[in-house]
Amino acid sequence: MQHLVTAGPGSISPVLLVSGFAGMIFTIQTARELVRFGAENAVGGAFALAFCRELAPILTASIMAGQVGSAFAAEIGAMRVTEQIDALYMLKTDPIDYLVLPRVIACCLMVPLMTILALVTGIIGGVFAGSYFYKIIPETFLESVRNFLEPSDLFIILLKGFIFGVLVAVIGCSWGLTTKGGAKEVGESATKAVVTSWVSIFIMDFFLSLLLFDQPAF
Repeated sequence: MQHLVTAGPGSISPVLLVSGFAGMIFTIQTARELVRFGAENAVGGAFALAFCRELAPILTASIMAGQVGSAFAAEIGAMRVTEQIDALYMLKTDPIDYLVLPRVIACCLMVPLMTILALVTGIIGGVFAGSYFYKIIPETFLESVRNFLEPSDLFIILLKGFIFGVLVAVIGCSWGLTTKGGAKEVGESATKAVVTSWVSIFIMDFFLSLLLFDQPAF
């Protein structure tokens, strides 16, 4: 339950803030060009294809990596350098089952949920930006989003959130378990966990996009 709180309510503020402003920024940049060509009705569709399918899962996972993955690495790293993990072995307790598995399960459950919240917040931000700056009717924006998004896209978004959650938790815990030295190395492990998670998230998203979305024939 503690890890669920850390990966959920404990991270909700930065996720919602970033998603809301990212939705507004993306809408402003997209609408600026489309309105010039009289294609206001396509703003929501462009938003759906780019933000909903790609940006929302990636931004959420990146924030979770920075806040949750680094915390996991630091916590377990501190336990490693203070020999608490060695004490677990002496007590015949598997540190993977005791330390890693609960954190992985927490991220697998909460990252998809946080992704959906980020998606909703981003859409609200997009509707606000389109209406306030370019006088795009909210119903028109939302109708365009609904026309471009398919029901299967929601499943894909949840699948991405699940996979990204696994990456964040496993990478953070792995760097923590391999920490050696003292306090300085604990900080380095937390930093490396975040960087490794970000790189892995983008690489995984590339392959997921190739596999899950129809690609044009060359």
